[in-house]
Amino acid sequence: MVEPATPDLTGSSPAPLAGVRIIEISSFVAVPLAGMTLGQLGAEVIRVDPIGGAADYHRWPVTEGGESIYWAGLNKGKRSVAADMRSVEGQRLVQRLIAEAGVLVTNVTGRQWHSYGELVTARPDLIHVEVSGRADGGTGVDYTVNAGLGFPLVTGPAQLAAPVNHVLPAWDISCGLYVALAVSAALRHRDATGEGSRISIPLENVALATAGNLGFLTEVMINGTERERLGNTVFGTYGQNFTSSDGVAFMLVALTGRHFRDLSEVTGTTKAVAALAEALGADFSDEGQRYTHRDALTGLFTLWFSQHTAEEIAAALSGTSVLWERYRSFTEVATDPRVTANPLFTPLDQPRVGRYLAPGLPMAIGGVYPPAVPAPAVGDDTAAVLAEHLGLGAEEIAALTESGTVATGSTR
Repeated sequence: MVEPATPDLTGSSPAPLAGVRIIEISSFVAVPLAGMTLGQLGAEVIRVDPIGGAADYHRWPVTEGGESIYWAGLNKGKRSVAADMRSVEGQRLVQRLIAEAGVLVTNVTGRQWHSYGELVTARPDLIHVEVSGRADGGTGVDYTVNAGLGFPLVTGPAQLAAPVNHVLPAWDISCGLYVALAVSAALRHRDATGEGSRISIPLENVALATAGNLGFLTEVMINGTERERLGNTVFGTYGQNFTSSDGVAFMLVALTGRHFRDLSEVTGTTKAVAALAEALGADFSDEGQRYTHRDALTGLFTLWFSQHTAEEIAAALSGTSVLWERYRSFTEVATDPRVTANPLFTPLDQPRVGRYLAPGLPMAIGGVYPPAVPAPAVGDDTAAVLAEHLGLGAEEIAALTESGTVATGSTR
């Protein structure tokens, strides 16, 4: 495996959120992603978990030894405190950490002790960001929210009647990035005014807003029509998958007139496309008409793909403006130069998991990608955090540990 050089951060400007401290009480995807993102932007993120770990601490995928690869992926660079959050003493200790930090992000809802109303009395300029399932207070996760939104009924092969869930937890990811954005905006507001913020982000609202913004809901309201199931076709323009003579699948998208002309030329169908346009009375310079007559166009292009190998197709398309990519497996991607030679990925020695190339923040700041930092085990930083931020001495921490209020490290 080729290992990219670790970026040299010497002399670089301070990270955007340097000096910010955030307490995270979370589980699963959205808020852990938000916390990791904020940490990669320079904030000190302290994740507080129940002793032994929250519900996602051993979530699959796991190593042969049972360590969660999932946990390691979404908690890179954080510090970890383990506390008995069911006990009054543990709750008060975590409240002190939140008040000292001034920022809480959580998706553990319905807990009065870390509600905004409870915490703001100790920290009037508190930034409190809470993710819930639904705006009405109901529960919901990515997959149940998605089921009630319409997307599974337009995902999958056109001839299929059953719903198809997509594999990517898109709403969790979007929600996590909204949380990071909300914290950043609230920090700016506090710097400017001295005021804190109470921010609620229902996961379902993130999904509904996206469906509305992309027109899925609006076309029903305005046109009275509903999006049809299209398989791998791209709605409203020309996009389709093709298979080479040696069985390799490609995805092509022709968004512009130039893209479409180049696709016609490379497949040797320019005259046939012109004849088809004349026969149909169509204007293929218009992407809407390319979409309307997509099946007829695909019939013309398919022959060329079926007569050429993947290598020949890739070479021919590389010389055009057409947007294309070969379908790849995760195994292929993990060993591809877009990972192994990409400065986004740096070698990471993750305790309990192993050494691998891990992504940092997917944006270059000052020309540098902030590198990945190992994830902690639950409780790794309990003693250090209590000493640094609450000023507790060794004897006090030992007493809290002995009483079961905190743990200084959790194992399986």
